[in-house]
Amino acid sequence: MSIKIKFLGGVRTVTGSSHLISTRFSNILLDCGLFYGHRDEFYQRNSTFNYNPRKLNAVFLSHAHIDHCGNIPSLLKRGLSCKIYTTTATKDLCSLMLADSGKVQEEDTRYVNKINRRLGKPLRKPLYTEKEGRRSLRKFRGVSYRQRLKATKDITCTFYDSSHILGSSIIVLDIRLNGSSNTMRIGYAVDLGRQGLPLLNEPTIVEGMDYLILESTYGGRVHSPIEEAKIKLKDAINRTIERRGKLIIPSFALERSQEVIYFLNDLIKEKQIPAIPIYLDSPLATGITDVFRTHYGYLNEKVRVEMKSKKEGPFDFVNLTYVAGIRDSKALNNDKRPMIIIAGSGMCEAGRVQHHLKNNISESKNTVVVVGYMAENTLGRKIVEKQRYVSIYGVEYELNAEVVVINALSGHADKNELLGYAKSCMPIKKVFVVHGDEAQSKNLHDMLSEAGIKSRLPDKDEEIVLD
Repeated sequence: MSIKIKFLGGVRTVTGSSHLISTRFSNILLDCGLFYGHRDEFYQRNSTFNYNPRKLNAVFLSHAHIDHCGNIPSLLKRGLSCKIYTTTATKDLCSLMLADSGKVQEEDTRYVNKINRRLGKPLRKPLYTEKEGRRSLRKFRGVSYRQRLKATKDITCTFYDSSHILGSSIIVLDIRLNGSSNTMRIGYAVDLGRQGLPLLNEPTIVEGMDYLILESTYGGRVHSPIEEAKIKLKDAINRTIERRGKLIIPSFALERSQEVIYFLNDLIKEKQIPAIPIYLDSPLATGITDVFRTHYGYLNEKVRVEMKSKKEGPFDFVNLTYVAGIRDSKALNNDKRPMIIIAGSGMCEAGRVQHHLKNNISESKNTVVVVGYMAENTLGRKIVEKQRYVSIYGVEYELNAEVVVINALSGHADKNELLGYAKSCMPIKKVFVVHGDEAQSKNLHDMLSEAGIKSRLPDKDEEIVLD
């Protein structure tokens, strides 16, 4: 029997990553992420599997972002019985991320069902609950980088550092061909990190691959240097302090919040900004920061030394307060001192950041610092576009605060880094380009072809037989 790859999701789009590899003896899944779309499409796409989860022999998970791990609880509800392999750091992050994903779905469903009851429409159900998200961790098995794992009769798996987020991996499969001693090596670099990120190591170059599945989120773009982010952040802070204002930083709980805290600590130590109060107002980000402390061995050498040798590590310094309760969060609105508030959600669509925005965006002395991607039609995107009025909790607020957008913090490799990575892994029979909007994926596909590297841009649900 031939080896086949079926591209189930995360092709010609950036969400819902999932790919099925079938051999003579095994069926294994690479990632099982949530697809994001409008409510009806979200539910239909994420609750429909065009394969039988009961027949999977193993699931390999690259990292803890919800667009890669978020539909694993749905798999279990459909009868998944095999183990889910990932790094130990990813396992611990998923214990927080999947529970939070279930909680958000329950809250969204309660809100929608209030409206549906009034309108006489059918009631909805979440894909899974907070409890089901937590329960899915029973199937997880943590492994270390470079640990060879014989997962099925004919597939050995090894995880390598992808340098995208804490514990993220390039997954490499060595597949024995038809019972012989010959093997085929498939690499899965989705997502691939950048060089020079403040907390992480460099992406690992893997040799001897026959095929590479490669992301293309920024397949047509070049990032600004990481150092630019620190400079822009410093300048925004100092301008706002001069105005006696507050800085509100909407931030994703996983990785971005920790990076921002790390930069702020550096700026204070270097005396580039005054030692003003800094608040991390996100219970999820606080829990994730605890995972960073536990798994600091995944971080680069500089950060590991800082965490081991100093009383005040990069995530624990005198100016930083982790906000727990809602009462403490709301109390920040009555505190008139200059301060920095980092809060979720990253795109400003939910969470505590919304009440900080509604209390601060109408005053010109304050600043909103955008440190991550803001999707179309989100509150965050409207702030980035500097729309005159924005709606928060159904009320229109005038946007008078300064808006600073820092794009240099992306954790994805840009087009030059993606091309460079593919070149460094040569010779390869073919690169499959996934995980990117169509224009970005096509741009990377064309760049690879121009460089003499055979590539293919698959369609959703396309099945390809490997030579």
